[in-house]
Amino acid sequence: MIPGPIEFEPDVLQAMSMATTSHVAPDFIEVFGNSLELMREVWKAPKGQPFIVAGTGTLAMDMAITNLIEPADNVLVISSGYFGKRFQDILSRYGANTTILEAPVGEVVPIEDIEKALKNKPYKALTMTHVDTSTGVLIDPKPIAKLAKKYNVLSILDGVCSVAGETLQQEEWGIDVVLTASQKAVGVPPGLALLMASEKAIQVWQNRKTPVCNYYADWSNWLPIMKAYEARKPSYFGTPAVNLVVALETSLKIICNEGIDKRVKRHQKLASAFRKAIAALHLEILPKSNNIAANTLTAVFYPKGIDGTALRSKIASSNVIIAGGLLSEIKNDYFRIGHMGSVSVNDLLAVLGALERALIELEYPIANGESLQVFLQEL
Repeated sequence: MIPGPIEFEPDVLQAMSMATTSHVAPDFIEVFGNSLELMREVWKAPKGQPFIVAGTGTLAMDMAITNLIEPADNVLVISSGYFGKRFQDILSRYGANTTILEAPVGEVVPIEDIEKALKNKPYKALTMTHVDTSTGVLIDPKPIAKLAKKYNVLSILDGVCSVAGETLQQEEWGIDVVLTASQKAVGVPPGLALLMASEKAIQVWQNRKTPVCNYYADWSNWLPIMKAYEARKPSYFGTPAVNLVVALETSLKIICNEGIDKRVKRHQKLASAFRKAIAALHLEILPKSNNIAANTLTAVFYPKGIDGTALRSKIASSNVIIAGGLLSEIKNDYFRIGHMGSVSVNDLLAVLGALERALIELEYPIANGESLQVFLQEL
């Protein structure tokens, strides 16, 4: 129950176990092409250009930056945790001039502060993190993307912990790049960097004045491959992760059969009930309010007087694995529970049961079964 890699659907794991075929075999080309088309449905970007590349979410971040940003470009980083700062690190590596708006822990950057920054200085792009996995904080990208459009600034959204789990309408909201990784709510084992670029983003890339500084991530190498596979033609730059792409198509079909809107509502419903169950145990979540709490994971402070390592160990003895903290400044103060993808009511009941047992064994004063009752009542 960590926030990625998650538990995967049996059909996805079965797809992973197939005999590895040639990356230019007709059946694989069909799978790859169909995956690209299904991505547009999940991202809600019918005119977008999808990319499927072997790598991690960090590679997807790297691809967005290295293709769209040139040395000395001004970029505004909107940060609500660890991964906002990672954007700044990547940007600095490519010579960008970064300005970071950093929210206090558990909060989001006010929209007024973002507009003030955009008014005071010309920027080529802004970056934002839809759900920061380190804090469990959820931002609303729609008004930020609207501001980016108003000031003619490219918008880049880190959707690693949100795509296929949180509300997203890339094209309608006017977001230029939305990126993610396979092992989160998309529901595929780790190893694929997934990215959707708008027509504007592709145009900006085509008009850049300097070469892309990262050979592997350069869209010049990958765009012809994506175009060829979607046209159901063989092509080659680097060997794709064949079995992972087959698993991706399987998972995207599952997502689209459920319906992306229905899937997001399921995440919202489960997360809301889970947060109320956590509150019933007199535990506090890291986001300052439920309005900015992610629906794909929950970050929870350890109760006072309870040793975090001991708590996680006792939970693990019930065969439930949760994640510790990630933000260095408060790493030992909180834990994180993932609830995305194929997560079920029974999964979260098992988590709450394990959490209750562990707390009771550590002599934390709670009533046995209280969180389970609240969770089921809310559902």
